[in-house]
Amino acid sequence: MKTLYFDCFSGISGDMVIGALIDAGAEPNILVEELKKLHLEDEYQVTWKKIVKNGITSTKFDVLLKQHTHNHQHNHEHEHGHHHEHDHHHEHNHHHEHDHDHHHHHDHDHRAYQDILKLIEEAGFSDNVKDTALKIFNKIGEAEGHIHGIPLEKVHFHEVGAIDSIIDIIGAAILIHQLEISTVKASPVPVGTGRIHIDHGIYPVPAPATLEILKGVPIEQSDIRAELTTPTGAAIVAVLVEEFCSLPSMKVQSIGYGAGTKTFKDRPNVLRVVIGEAK
Repeated sequence: MKTLYFDCFSGISGDMVIGALIDAGAEPNILVEELKKLHLEDEYQVTWKKIVKNGITSTKFDVLLKQHTHNHQHNHEHEHGHHHEHDHHHEHNHHHEHDHDHHHHHDHDHRAYQDILKLIEEAGFSDNVKDTALKIFNKIGEAEGHIHGIPLEKVHFHEVGAIDSIIDIIGAAILIHQLEISTVKASPVPVGTGRIHIDHGIYPVPAPATLEILKGVPIEQSDIRAELTTPTGAAIVAVLVEEFCSLPSMKVQSIGYGAGTKTFKDRPNVLRVVIGEAK
């Protein structure tokens, strides 16, 4: 039985998951081909490269938003902020603060939950990929709806409606199935501490959506003053993981390290995945 273990010693985010899976041997070109089924290529491109984080070689995966679609977006963002008082931007904010060399924007198109479902349903993915992606979005949509007091079908979320989160979530579903994983296990999930600045002011870490998504998941205290786990990372874990435990008994076949956007002085900000045969 092929088991995948997420060793989330430094938290988890969507880009860390994909970086780690590619690092562990998933095929990035299959990812690129499969993602074309969404017909969104004019909005983004994906890149992956090996980088060294605090002494560990890891794979950094990025979704770069294409600039040319943004001419009119700035005004749209300002009025948007008033209509949806509570939409979070922390997923982007987290990219924004730490990733100055890349083009992550708050002001990309924000899709409603319903639009994303339609996108996935119509893409023609295999049933496994489709079901996994829909479950992850559903997890986030329900958390957002719960926090804002609105029904799922009215959820119009910013950070998850943005293209990089869509690609991270669907990409994770594609690669997990490409690797033919039968069981997913994970360590408890550290979330970090302190405060983050999101568009509505200063919020505690973990952000409300992240904490809501992690209901039922063992979280771990951490003294790092940063957002270690994002809503996307939390939802991937909450949906895929069958058991939270220390490293399970297995014959290890491959190991991957996925780099996060942050850099800490005394520890690598990476997600480790271990894939092997369990008895």
